[in-house]
Amino acid sequence: MLPDTTDTTEVLIIGAGPTGMALSIVLHQAGVDHVLIDRLAQGLQTSRAGVIHAHTLESLEPLGVTQRLSELALKLQNFAIRDRNRALLKLDFGKLPSRHPYLMMLPQNLTEQVFAERIAALGGVVHRMVEAKAVVQGVDGARVTVVENGLEKLISARYVVGADGMHSLVRKSTGIEFDGAAYDASFVLADVRLDWPVGPTEVSLFFAPAGLVVVAPLPDGSYRVVATMDDAPEKPEVADIQALLDSRGPTKNRTRVLELSWSSRFRVHHRLVRSYRKDRLFLMGDAAHVHSPAGGQGMNTGIIDAVVLGQLLGDVVNGVRPEAELDLYEALRRPAAQEVLELAGTMTEMALTRSPVKRFVRNLVLSVLNLNPFLKRRIALKLSGLSRAPLARLPAHLRASQVRSPRPSLQPNQG
Repeated sequence: MLPDTTDTTEVLIIGAGPTGMALSIVLHQAGVDHVLIDRLAQGLQTSRAGVIHAHTLESLEPLGVTQRLSELALKLQNFAIRDRNRALLKLDFGKLPSRHPYLMMLPQNLTEQVFAERIAALGGVVHRMVEAKAVVQGVDGARVTVVENGLEKLISARYVVGADGMHSLVRKSTGIEFDGAAYDASFVLADVRLDWPVGPTEVSLFFAPAGLVVVAPLPDGSYRVVATMDDAPEKPEVADIQALLDSRGPTKNRTRVLELSWSSRFRVHHRLVRSYRKDRLFLMGDAAHVHSPAGGQGMNTGIIDAVVLGQLLGDVVNGVRPEAELDLYEALRRPAAQEVLELAGTMTEMALTRSPVKRFVRNLVLSVLNLNPFLKRRIALKLSGLSRAPLARLPAHLRASQVRSPRPSLQPNQG
């Protein structure tokens, strides 16, 4: 239940997925009064995002969650792009210049569980079954109408952060455009037990004329399968996953799907907001950027959004930085999201090409890349997020004269 003391707060976070919870942890540690709400009764019980990259883990270290995540996760060093039986490009994440030189495989529901435990340890609460219905800005803050147990309540906040996904109410309230489109194909997501010839030490991305399929080991011995599928059923079954792997995976040794834990179908968009902020409303995670699951970048980018925004809001509320420096959030994180969209988009386009000539050229280019250690390292740095580390690093506090003036569209409303 929302206590009466939540009528006013410094920061209201709408959405308690990984990004919303990460922001809450940062604000707790900064001593900033805030409220975290979510319309769902509980966190995800299915795994969704499955990989946490090296740069994300570095960003999470100050939040006090990295050790617990590490205890639960499977750490892999190998990533490969394959065309059926042929390995086109192999990357070794064990050589990353990081304290976390690996791909951390962990289902999203466990990541959320670790974040929720950390919030509780800091004395915080995730207010569930509380749905935001309207967001209205004023000169000094915003008023948000929420509904809990059928009753409306008004929360006044100095700042409101939309961590409320692709259909974000906060984004719609800002009027900010969400540029982009949907991919033509549907995607299938499933956790399965496999008799898998590649083995449990590699994340594999397979190219095939029929489409792409990613197979990634998980800590409990199962595998995450992500694949494009035309006219996918709402809940794909064992036979559907078997057919995907038969038509796209290795052929020398047949894969067998032994058991299906859960599955779903979803549409993938490639979209980016034109601005991350409108006055006192902020956007992060899927509310600001969505893209193909190729490369496992979505949740990672959103978590780093949250860490950067949390540091800025903490500094501003605590008087360490002037409010004008909140513009740094967009200045850093929107270019990072642009890079991620380009990376995921390129990988998806390469995977989905069906022209024999284009497939031949693609395979040739990747095979040549595989012979160049320097280029392979650059690709690994991009996938791990380490190449974008400068876009998550706040400069030391700037004097007011050094901060660029806000754009006209960011001026507070006068009504």
